[in-house]
Amino acid sequence: MKLTKNFSKSEFECSCGCEMPLEVLHQVQKVANQLQVLRTETGKSITVNSAYRCSKHNKLIGGVSSSQHILGKAADIVIKGEDSDVTFDLIDLFINEGEMLQGGLGSYSNFTHYDIRKYKARW
Repeated sequence: MKLTKNFSKSEFECSCGCEMPLEVLHQVQKVANQLQVLRTETGKSITVNSAYRCSKHNKLIGGVSSSQHILGKAADIVIKGEDSDVTFDLIDLFINEGEMLQGGLGSYSNFTHYDIRKYKARW
């Protein structure tokens, strides 16, 4: 199932293989729409390392109980050929320009976290 021109539902599903609840799918669609803006603006492919996580899987991998991933509002991504700091800066720029939704943004050694929590959070 295609969510956008470049993203499919399967890229956002929980790694444990559980069924994604419909209310989560609505949030995942919003995240995919935002990542499509990033994909279109950069012209580079984006790998989604982790998106929706059921609470059981989130706990298993050591995620916090208040994780935006559980709500389907987050994705950990890699832009092809870019390091996580560059990806962080690009998303922050697009948020500040009103091209992407405000939310959480975190830079890690091998991926960038982006979520649509509606308020600014940076780490």
